[in-house]
Amino acid sequence: MLFQKQNQVLKKRKYACRLISWIILATLLLSLSVLPSWARNTPADIQVIDRQPDQPITEPVQSVPAAPTAPGLNDPQEFEAFVDNFFKEEMSKSHIPGGVVSVVKDGKIFFAKGYGYANVEKKIPVEADKTLFRVASLSKLFTATAAMQLYERGLLQLNGEVNNYLTNFQLENPYPEPVRVAQLMTHTDGTSQRRIGLAARTAEEMQPLGDYLADQMPPVVWFPGKLYNYSSHSSALLGYLVQKISGLPFDQYIDKNIFQPLNMPRSTFVQPPPPPLAEDLAMGYQYQNGNFKSVPYLYLNIAPAASLQTTAIDMAHFAIAHLQLGRYENARILKPDTAQLMHQTHFTQHPLLPGTAYEFHERLENAIRALTHLGSLRGYSSSLTLLSDRNIGIFTATNSFAGIHGKLLSQFFDRYFPVTTPARKQPISLTQEQLNRFTSIYRDLEYPRDTFAKMSAPFKHIKIEKGDNGTLQVRTPSLFFLGNAPQIQLVPVEPLLFQRANDEAFTGFGEDSSGRIAFAFNPLWPVIGTFERIHWYERVWVQLGVVGFCAVVFLSAAIIYLIVPLIQRLRSKRQRRQKLCWAWILAGLIGTLNLVFLIGFPISIWLYNFWRLVYGVPAVAIALLCIPLLTSALTLGLIVFTALAWKNQYWSFVKRSHYSLITIAALVFIPFLAYWNLLGFQF
Repeated sequence: MLFQKQNQVLKKRKYACRLISWIILATLLLSLSVLPSWARNTPADIQVIDRQPDQPITEPVQSVPAAPTAPGLNDPQEFEAFVDNFFKEEMSKSHIPGGVVSVVKDGKIFFAKGYGYANVEKKIPVEADKTLFRVASLSKLFTATAAMQLYERGLLQLNGEVNNYLTNFQLENPYPEPVRVAQLMTHTDGTSQRRIGLAARTAEEMQPLGDYLADQMPPVVWFPGKLYNYSSHSSALLGYLVQKISGLPFDQYIDKNIFQPLNMPRSTFVQPPPPPLAEDLAMGYQYQNGNFKSVPYLYLNIAPAASLQTTAIDMAHFAIAHLQLGRYENARILKPDTAQLMHQTHFTQHPLLPGTAYEFHERLENAIRALTHLGSLRGYSSSLTLLSDRNIGIFTATNSFAGIHGKLLSQFFDRYFPVTTPARKQPISLTQEQLNRFTSIYRDLEYPRDTFAKMSAPFKHIKIEKGDNGTLQVRTPSLFFLGNAPQIQLVPVEPLLFQRANDEAFTGFGEDSSGRIAFAFNPLWPVIGTFERIHWYERVWVQLGVVGFCAVVFLSAAIIYLIVPLIQRLRSKRQRRQKLCWAWILAGLIGTLNLVFLIGFPISIWLYNFWRLVYGVPAVAIALLCIPLLTSALTLGLIVFTALAWKNQYWSFVKRSHYSLITIAALVFIPFLAYWNLLGFQF
């Protein structure tokens, strides 16, 4: 009889151990299964809009042989063969359904041609003079041009304080230095990005520009004028100033003052394009499982920053106007002095690093200064580059979220303006201790800081470590950047300046007030970019360690103090009443609720689809966000019960220790939630 009872007890223990093991395994799998999906969907799904890398991060750009007539662009037929060959290779390799290129030179269209399909299902080909593309952030160039028009009319002061022009709302700025109009065009206003809720599902659901910005304009988080931090909302705010000062709706102002003078009849900021332009808009696609899948039309609430739809020929007219300092044929949209002012470098972290003009970004390659801008939107990507000294402009667009534009530009520079021997500065020698100052994990400043979309920030981490022979090496963590991540070797040439080993590009570093290295400038691309050094607790493995520790402890609390007692009660088994029994119920409840949030929230966003956050947050995710508020408040009870248990020697030492561990996990979980903007409704 005794043997049978012991055998039953052992069976129950084995069953309980198996149950706990399976629950732990399932919890960890559910929690971690989302990470590979994040990696696969970045940046295409998480970063629906805003600048993308100007070349694929997993593949270095290969050089091409110089053209027979190099240096210079002279032969349209030879150039056509070059572009034909490029698209023939890239359309299948990068999964591009359709694309277009237009090039201008000396005030005329040098080349224009479409490739592939504007509509794959209907087999409608891309035509340079007919097919409209959504060019996303190239819209900002038109917004800045409009602002410069108001400036030369004396209606807008570039050094004026932005808040002085705003009446219905004000920029949240904790710093004594005000945000100035010009800083909106150099992206040094100090605001961060915002991605949640910036679009609508239908035209009727779109918010008026002023109302949207009053609710959703990101706050100033950096001292104005000190750091470059690209943000579409800065340009949207500039467009709102254009609308407010001119007294015209933004799209009407652009049509009257830019499109009409430049003979751009097939361009519009209206969403969707009015008939008959709507019939010729290229369908946006995403490549999935071997097929092109069309993406829904995004109705953007930040129209001045990203809603332009245009053709390659119309963009050629715009490029000609800027190359000719505001003039297109007999029309003029800017005075020469104003255009020159717009094209000047207005911000850079170092004279040898690429900077930014008013909305145009400098690209320094093959000893050539180009003015460029990229556009990226779910289903579309584009680029405009001006070589002012050579009177050449290049526009490209595709109806997929592809990063081919930087690759095409690099091959263009190598073919038509090659540099046989890159200019190199004399290297200097740094001690191991000096090199150690730079080694750390850095994060691109371009991420949402004040919403839970901050969880996308780890996908923008880079690692700078010591290389061979007194150099530094830049690479991306393999956890999130799947494939062959780029490795860039940096050679020191000044105490805070390094040059790449394989080309003429430079990377700079910036110090904080204490002399600590705090920023890396232009570590990856030939255009301006800022990366901040993260603290030890912001590293991915530390954060994963915290969430893993909390998940295991919460799981143990849920099973031992809530699930098992509940099962026993359902089986009508008597339980010996323990002191402070409500303390155990509270621990089990907090553990269970926190587990529900840890698993449920990321899965709810995953099932909803990351990119759909541009429409707002789903109701189920909002409901789940109530849980951390409740458990954070209930954690005060854990502290009280823990103190009572140790003071009065309640329970066994093991149980008191376990209860204390639950309390510690609940307390640690609160700053974790706060760091990722998950404590409250931050979206």
